[in-house]
Amino acid sequence: MTEGKPLADTFPRLLRERVRESGDRPAVREKKYGIWQTWTWREYDLVIRIFALGLAEIGFSRGDKLVLIGDNRPRLYAAMASVQCLGGIPVPAYQDSAAGEIQYVVEHAEARFILAEDQEQVDKALEIREQCPFVQAIIYDEPRGLRDYDSELVLSFDSIEERGRQFAKRDPGFLDQEIDKGSGDHTAVILYTSGTTGTPKGVVLSHNNLIITSRHAVKFDRIDEHVNGLSYLPMAWVGDNIFSFAEAFVAGFCINCPESSATVMQDMREIGPTFFFGPPRIFENLLTMVMIRMEDAGWIKRTMFHYFMGVARRAGGRILDHQRVSVLDRLLYGLGQVLVYGPLKNTLGMGRIRIAYTAGEAIGPEIFEFFRSLGINLKQLYGQTEAAVFITMQPDGEVRSETVGTPAPEVELQIADNDEVHYRSPGVFLEYYKNPEATAETKTVDGWVKTGDAGYVDDEGHLRIIDRAKDVGKLNDGSMFAPKYIENKLKFFQYIKEVVAFGDQQDYAAALINIDLEAVSNWAERNNITYGSYQEIAAHQQVSGLIEDCIAKVNKDLAGDSHLRSSQIQRFIILHKELDADDGELTRTRKVRRRFIREKYALLIDALYSDQQHVAIESEVTFEDGSKGAVSANLQVFNLQTLQSTNEPMAAAS
Repeated sequence: MTEGKPLADTFPRLLRERVRESGDRPAVREKKYGIWQTWTWREYDLVIRIFALGLAEIGFSRGDKLVLIGDNRPRLYAAMASVQCLGGIPVPAYQDSAAGEIQYVVEHAEARFILAEDQEQVDKALEIREQCPFVQAIIYDEPRGLRDYDSELVLSFDSIEERGRQFAKRDPGFLDQEIDKGSGDHTAVILYTSGTTGTPKGVVLSHNNLIITSRHAVKFDRIDEHVNGLSYLPMAWVGDNIFSFAEAFVAGFCINCPESSATVMQDMREIGPTFFFGPPRIFENLLTMVMIRMEDAGWIKRTMFHYFMGVARRAGGRILDHQRVSVLDRLLYGLGQVLVYGPLKNTLGMGRIRIAYTAGEAIGPEIFEFFRSLGINLKQLYGQTEAAVFITMQPDGEVRSETVGTPAPEVELQIADNDEVHYRSPGVFLEYYKNPEATAETKTVDGWVKTGDAGYVDDEGHLRIIDRAKDVGKLNDGSMFAPKYIENKLKFFQYIKEVVAFGDQQDYAAALINIDLEAVSNWAERNNITYGSYQEIAAHQQVSGLIEDCIAKVNKDLAGDSHLRSSQIQRFIILHKELDADDGELTRTRKVRRRFIREKYALLIDALYSDQQHVAIESEVTFEDGSKGAVSANLQVFNLQTLQSTNEPMAAAS
């Protein structure tokens, strides 16, 4: 950027900068048919401009919305920028949403245009056509299977580009005139929340919201055009919108789109990203995969892994933070780097990572420290869609598992009387689309936003999040009950995939458990245990023993915490089905919908707080084709002995 020149305040203007300053550098890669294909910023800009003109040709105008449905694809990212060039608003939707969920977004946003990645997504758009007659065009990227569709309504990306080329010949100055009408205060995107507590809300973010926060973030962690990122998370999630779109435009780095969701790990190993973002569930899954492989390894390799991981836990994080470490530990860690840590990071595709983030919900301290002990510079962010992600960030040398860092640049924090975290920043959203009541409940007239999270700032200025403010409760003995904290500790264990803990206004804590089918299947195979379904293996007596051992270890840890000693799990049930977003039990970002689960599984929760040892239940499930069915089971309620302190047993629940 030339000294004294005003900063670009919209993404189309940022794109001009990228082309001018680094036009021949890679902007985006896509793996297609097994081959990585690269677009430079100049080539990317051409696609964006031509597609924008094609949209204008079919009637897209300032203020119109385009709903995007699909996996991470260069053309879908390009289309977001194309829409912004015309003063329109992109509205990404979760690609695994059912047709009814897509209908809600299209109707609520009043979107006249839909861009669908492939036939699957086009079919969803056509399914809601009768309920959304205002939809003027459905555009697709991947043509396979779409030859015989209605050519008046269903249009190919290529055909829109061809119209754009014709438009450019007739009016070559049109698009630049439209770009010049844009302003940083104008809406850049509408992102729908995951709907943890109810109907999703459309969060309206401006160009300034996204660009200013991204500028601060890339400066904070020294992210530049040489960074290589992996774009694999839903485009509808604010994290992807920041890290794969806004920061890429600001810093000029290259994003890489995997061939498919099934090939992400292989593609990640090939790309070797230097910049990586993943919600806690991704790191939980990676750790589970590592532990499964270690269980299958030979005795020598297993012994070596556990020995050097002990060294890593002792010294790895300290070395990463440039702290003092004994000469012996430093030498052992160097040997571990050759024998264990380096090969493991290469297997995970993390051998070149310079900076990695996790956010979205709390990550278990043990999981967080595992990756940092390997030498991966993993940091926690605390943020929201309403903040354009960034509320707090962890500075180098001040990375801790129990905190989420200090306020991000230009962010103000305050803790309300009820311990709720409030913030004010350049990233604060404009409004909830068509929902002034919800906007007023969340955002004050002077710009403070209520997060809904309970927390406090420690003596060193770091924010500690306890839990969702509405979820933090008290047991009947008056002690604090923080379910997310307990759930994260349990999810560290490879055999546990999901947990929902209960205890507020009860005499003791209890939990519903989902086993991790991959990890348990691997264990079953090693132990010659046969089974025919998830339900059958989840009900196996030896599996309950595995889960009981995991909970007992967490209870022992909790027994040493004076604040949470009473929150030890005393009764639990292993669920007969996986919690599923299609069944309404999880959001599309895989967060537990507690209120829904409390209602759906009220029978099980009542059993946890009774003297019942078995409980019969029938649950509705949604199959992959959208049809409904039911599964029934007679579930056992398990009792656990808890500890008064680390060594003193308490009586188990009756």
